[in-house]
Amino acid sequence: MGYINLLGLKLLLNISLVVLLVNGHGTQTEAQPEFLAPLDNLTVTQGRDVSFTCVVNNLGQYRVAWIKSDSKAILAIHTHMVALNPRLSVTHNGHNTWKLHISHVQLNDSGSYMCQVNTDPMRHQSGNLDVVVPPDILNENEPNTLEGGVANEGGNVQLVCQATGVPEPAVQWRRENGKDIVVRTEGREKQVVKFVEGERLVLNQVQRTDMGGYLCIASNGVPPSVSKRFDVQVNFPPNVKAGNQLVAAPVESHVLLQCIVEAFPTPLNGWHKHDGMKLYEGEKYAISEEKLNAFTWQLNLTVKNLHKGDFGPYICSSINALGKSDARIRLQELHLPPKPTTTPTPYVPSTVKQPRRKQHYSTHGKGHEAGKGGNTFNRDTYIINHIQENDYLGSLTVHEVVMTNHKATFK
Repeated sequence: MGYINLLGLKLLLNISLVVLLVNGHGTQTEAQPEFLAPLDNLTVTQGRDVSFTCVVNNLGQYRVAWIKSDSKAILAIHTHMVALNPRLSVTHNGHNTWKLHISHVQLNDSGSYMCQVNTDPMRHQSGNLDVVVPPDILNENEPNTLEGGVANEGGNVQLVCQATGVPEPAVQWRRENGKDIVVRTEGREKQVVKFVEGERLVLNQVQRTDMGGYLCIASNGVPPSVSKRFDVQVNFPPNVKAGNQLVAAPVESHVLLQCIVEAFPTPLNGWHKHDGMKLYEGEKYAISEEKLNAFTWQLNLTVKNLHKGDFGPYICSSINALGKSDARIRLQELHLPPKPTTTPTPYVPSTVKQPRRKQHYSTHGKGHEAGKGGNTFNRDTYIINHIQENDYLGSLTVHEVVMTNHKATFK
């Protein structure tokens, strides 16, 4: 901006004063200019527009000037702009009100502003402008660069979040989805908290359960608050557990085998027979896996149309850069007894008169009469495999065999 100094303003105003005295307008009996209201102290967010209002009565032939007090720079005299700043302007309502307008306020516009009248001595009043800046988070230490966001299980992770703004922002850490933050000390003591204050978040002796998103939130009372997400990754070798180590099913049925894998980074999972033969998706096998969380997978193997050669051990395995693991499931044949049969009642000719006997009901009668005097029923056999969740694994398998009036045998 271009300015003229305060000395130049005094010289200009003194010349005006001499002219007034020569013309007879500066006598002692003339009413002197007076300010009707003080200049307001203003607070504005950076980028907004703002204006100071100066109301002067009895101005007469005097002039109103605007000055930036801290730099003593003359901004305007009456409505004539002196400062070469296109964001500044002055308006006059034709009576007693002058306004200094500042558009798209910047941080360096902060300071004291003076409305001054060229009386002798000069009269003035001042107002202060505070420019506030919403918080912003610097882009250093991006989590995608893997700086400080990744560690092996048992190691340490440090996250740094630097924020700027006026006034200086406060920084708070929270975990994504409202989860708890676990803060551990070297003495293996731990504290479970909802948030941590400060630019740095240090996670000692990290565990796989510490994985996930962490939010750095910066606020200084000037909306909006801002946040940045950091992704914490904890590497560890695979750990495989079988839902059931022993599963039984009859021939010509389908059976589901399941394993739970915990590992990070993402492992390569698969199924094998006990002889090492790798199993693939096809008519015989249906293979799938489901990601339960950032480091847990459920592996599913369905063996279709069981025959004698399908029984035996099955192995689910998992491998990543840090190691490998497997679990064994033994599939056994479930033998069901054959369904019972009934012998029909012999036919008796009606021409032979039979002695009257007490009526008995056949074991294979119809309706409500069936079974009143017998002891055998034709009933179906049901095999039910139930899959239930286990708190430790996230998903474990429970295998039940439910039958009516029969006994199942395992070979």
